[in-house]
Amino acid sequence: MKNLRRALLILLALSMLLTMVACGNNTPAASTAPEEKKDTPPAAEPKKEFLIGMSQCNLGEPWRVAMNDQIAAAAAQYPEFKVVFSDAAQDNSKQVADVENFIQQKVDLLIISPNEAKPLTAVVKKAYDAGIPVIVLDRKVEGDAYTSFIGGDNKLIGKKAGEYVAKVLGEKGGNVVEVKGLEGATPQQERHDGFLEGIASNPNVKIIASQNCDWLRDKAITVMEAMLQANKDIDVVYGHNDPAAEGAYIAAKNAGREKEMIYIGIDALPTPDGGIKSVMEGRISATYVYPTGGKDAIESAYRLLVKGETLEKNVTLGTIEVTKDNAAEIYKQFGGK
Repeated sequence: MKNLRRALLILLALSMLLTMVACGNNTPAASTAPEEKKDTPPAAEPKKEFLIGMSQCNLGEPWRVAMNDQIAAAAAQYPEFKVVFSDAAQDNSKQVADVENFIQQKVDLLIISPNEAKPLTAVVKKAYDAGIPVIVLDRKVEGDAYTSFIGGDNKLIGKKAGEYVAKVLGEKGGNVVEVKGLEGATPQQERHDGFLEGIASNPNVKIIASQNCDWLRDKAITVMEAMLQANKDIDVVYGHNDPAAEGAYIAAKNAGREKEMIYIGIDALPTPDGGIKSVMEGRISATYVYPTGGKDAIESAYRLLVKGETLEKNVTLGTIEVTKDNAAEIYKQFGGK
């Protein structure tokens, strides 16, 4: 009887010990029930369309028409892009209003070729400060409130033109009349300053008259008519663009004096009425390639908006001197027809 009691006590103790061991692990077993999903927002999809505003200072110059055409053609390669164009018609107030309108539309990027630097600086800064990337083409604004500037080296182009004139006129030198661009536009001042550097090597080359034609051929005709009346001895016409040189040529031809002088231009568009063709046909002696930067602007926009890359602050485009020796080759190289 005593042994039976002892055996029962041992069995009871073992039973309690096993129960304690089984309950000793306080870590709950992993649940096989599915976890409740957290309410997290889905990842944002990449933007599928970008609105680009292109503020052009004027469409009176063939070069600017070419710029817009190149922007449109380049943008057509990117289905993400929609480009809206505006034309300021050489009116600073109109261009300010155009940019203000683009800001109100909340464009994804602004491309602008300013009519003049100072009057457009504030509104470009307003767009930039509003978080709109700004690509400035050809003509600069004051300060650095923009994303990227793309343009040619106007001072270098002017210097090359001056060096060409100094060489052509030789030791005897000669008289130059300068048919300038638009007052207040940075290319005008830079092309003038560069030209002065270029002719400095020949002290017998003198600028005897300078006047603005606002980049327009018809106005250049009127300007040159006055210069012809005031100056009986002109050896060179330095036009700040090809329409200026062409207008001067027309005025001189109307006066029967076109063969008395040579004509220098800038732009070198590969079009039937562009500067390269004028060199090929003998009206202009030399012109200088001045890329519009239209394609470059759209490619920069793609890199920034779609690929998320950082753009260079300043992009300088190259130039080529075009004379009768290489005009046909350059015309073909740049797609002239």
